[in-house]
Amino acid sequence: MRILLIMDPGIPVPPVLYGGHERLVHLFAEEYIKMGHEVTILAGPESHCSGTTVTFGINDLSRTSSQRFKEVMFVWRYLRKNKSNFDLVHNLGRLSYLLPILDRPLKKIMTYGRPVARKGIKMINALPNRNLVFTACSNYCVSTGNIAGRWKTVYNAIDFSQYQLSEHVDDTAPLMFLGRLDKVKGLHHAIKVAKATGNKLIIGGNIPTTPDNYHYFKTEIEPQIDNEQVKYLGALNDAEKNKYLGQSKALLFPIEWDEPFGMVMIEAMACGTPVIGFNRGSVPEVVSKETGIIVNGTSDMISAIIKLSYINRRQCREAAYARFNIDKITHDYLNLFKNGI
Repeated sequence: MRILLIMDPGIPVPPVLYGGHERLVHLFAEEYIKMGHEVTILAGPESHCSGTTVTFGINDLSRTSSQRFKEVMFVWRYLRKNKSNFDLVHNLGRLSYLLPILDRPLKKIMTYGRPVARKGIKMINALPNRNLVFTACSNYCVSTGNIAGRWKTVYNAIDFSQYQLSEHVDDTAPLMFLGRLDKVKGLHHAIKVAKATGNKLIIGGNIPTTPDNYHYFKTEIEPQIDNEQVKYLGALNDAEKNKYLGQSKALLFPIEWDEPFGMVMIEAMACGTPVIGFNRGSVPEVVSKETGIIVNGTSDMISAIIKLSYINRRQCREAAYARFNIDKITHDYLNLFKNGI
């Protein structure tokens, strides 16, 4: 089968540091190629895969609306010219990319990893379309856009071979927070939990650049970083994430928003590290009794720390692997194709 994967420019595929969907596009491409399919990715500069790569746009998340318009025009021209060269187009970028092939028999998957703009779903389904299915990374995420069209939940995936199981950590192992240091990610809750329980907390993630979140970091977070009990590691690459997650007794996920998925949760589980997460968004879908503890607030998270010893770290990884390994998820997508998109 000939597959085209589309991703917005802004971050290369695969990303050097953070970029959830960019990482997924690369994983899908490599897995499809291993299965014997022909794969082309359409993505930003410096992107690559073992198949064919076509690059466009610029790698700048703050690029102008006129630049984004040029990128849409590029994709439209590419699809008009090459639509007969593919059996399946899997789009993880802008919905508008699909307009030139919307009513063509070519099979199409539109995948979301964030809350869905319902206006776009209404508009696209008001137009003639064929062989189009929408997917999102959790039942919660599907619920934000499932007002028209055909929808399926397909969870996100990681390559478990890139994460090593740390089957045993001692009682002095730190807790970990990993993610953007925006207020909605709840790092202040994680620091409170660490201090209340006498645990060390290691922090990985980018310092935010938006004015409100930068102010949050400078006023609420930075003053509490003493690099002894609360240590900031900076932004982490994949090898560093594997190292520090494996050394931790738990990943704290105290979100203040409805997270559509939370890739870091399964990255932790792949190391055998359980997750303690707030009961919001996709957390109840991703975290099971084998892989962590779901709590309703900071006080519950504090109480949950003593329960970590009841979670078997090998079983944690195995349970996550059964649900979120890349081989399973790519087959879930291909089954959409086989079962008649």
